[in-house]
Amino acid sequence: MSHTRNGGDLVVESLTNLGAETVFGLPGQHALGLFDALRRSPLRYVGLRVENNAGFAADGYARIADTVAPLFLSTGPGALTSLAALQEAAAASAPVLAVSSQIPSAGLGGRRRGYLHELADQQASFRDIVKSVHTARTASQIPSALAAAWQSALTVPYGPVWVEIPQDILLAPTTVPRVTGLHAEPRPLAPRTELVAEAAMLLAVAERPVILAGGGVVRAGADRELLCLAEKLGAPVASTFGAKGAFPWEHPLSLQSWLEDRHTTDLLEDADVVLVVGSGLGELSSNYHTFAPRGRMIQIEADLGKLESNHPAVGIHADARLTLTALIDSLPAREHDGRGEAAAADVLKRVRERIDGQGLELEQQVLASVRAALPDDSPAFFDMTILGYWAWSAWDARRPGAMHSAQGAGGLGYGFPAALGAAAARNGAGPVLAISGDGGALYSIAELATARQHNLDVTWLIVDDGGYGILREYMTGAFGEATATELARPDFVRLAESFGVPATATTPETLSADLTVALATPGPSVVVLPALLRMFAPTHLES
Repeated sequence: MSHTRNGGDLVVESLTNLGAETVFGLPGQHALGLFDALRRSPLRYVGLRVENNAGFAADGYARIADTVAPLFLSTGPGALTSLAALQEAAAASAPVLAVSSQIPSAGLGGRRRGYLHELADQQASFRDIVKSVHTARTASQIPSALAAAWQSALTVPYGPVWVEIPQDILLAPTTVPRVTGLHAEPRPLAPRTELVAEAAMLLAVAERPVILAGGGVVRAGADRELLCLAEKLGAPVASTFGAKGAFPWEHPLSLQSWLEDRHTTDLLEDADVVLVVGSGLGELSSNYHTFAPRGRMIQIEADLGKLESNHPAVGIHADARLTLTALIDSLPAREHDGRGEAAAADVLKRVRERIDGQGLELEQQVLASVRAALPDDSPAFFDMTILGYWAWSAWDARRPGAMHSAQGAGGLGYGFPAALGAAAARNGAGPVLAISGDGGALYSIAELATARQHNLDVTWLIVDDGGYGILREYMTGAFGEATATELARPDFVRLAESFGVPATATTPETLSADLTVALATPGPSVVVLPALLRMFAPTHLES
């Protein structure tokens, strides 16, 4: 059967020209023109079972592939179901390009024609979440709209973007030539020279400098520059939960990621100059806004809205790598007396003593077993679960971009579908680990079908404590008892096996061995750990 090219073909041709290789999504009636065009393209399609999970998968792919991940959605309910995933992508600066259908052109502009899935203003639901919104109302607008969206997604700070195209435009025949010359280059965000000079002057005379590295360091690929600057200054480095792997975990200057510990906060507050790189100093990065610096602050941040949003600083609106490079070149060599290394060692000693005094041997054993089983080059994706909260502070990622979680927006159900997207990006290069609690697992349990259908190399560790464990702790601490946190749940082993996914039940004692076997076996697998884990005591409440 011969085919007349249409708007759907222009979409896949444009994405292919821009560099896309894989598309995530879920078909719907208005978007059939998009999905039909996929079979005439070289694009690989990974179909999820729920739109929100498809968004999480695109997010995971974007983080691992370090490029734009297209996400195909249908009008109305399908599009709206992706909102939580796009919020996480926005919070974590993941470049997801959502392409959604729209009702036919005749119904646009609030005309309320009564079309299926009709919204008076579909874009309005996304404007507060994505970086930019783009609409193609004619076939000839499609390539340019997609190129503009692609450029926006990859211009720092990275983030999700939204493109929508009416159903009739996707289906209508087009005379627009085949797309072959479409390109989109992100705009560099270089620091202003006078700001670099001011920051370098402060750092050159600092006696107690400390660096707080945020997720912007990882996204900018600035880990080498961070290490070079820290060693040049002799400055201890704390990494936020989004900056795992940005600084070597066991380096003498490393404060690791104990940002919820008052000992780390005290050292940051005592610094005469704090250099914040790629962090907006939000709730989690500031020990729940108890951090109150007494010295000067320099903040390097690509997201203009986060610059000085929490503390006065020498604000440098720029890419982290470009700015760190400029600072390294501007600073003179200096001798160190070992003060920074001694300060870092003292903080970690105090943190360890505090944790060891809380009777949390099981939790530390479980986290250590997971770390021991996971190959160094394999990424881990944590859901919002107690083991994930432990990992924020205690997990050694071993390399940049090897640990991810939903701590940006904080929604449940992220871990497994994001890991599926990461596995698609790795394309057989090794296993990916997902970690969920039983409550979060039920958000994405349908994606066992996706894992099996596409034979994605993901091992899913489900820690089953019979409910929403972290909320149970929060409520018990605040009110004396928990309400609405206890859950009926399935036999996860038998359920996984019903999808054709190998599964095993484990114990804390056999966890490392069972995970090692599962991770070494190609394809999807599930490991279930019945365990009631606890969080370490917070310190921000003491303030």
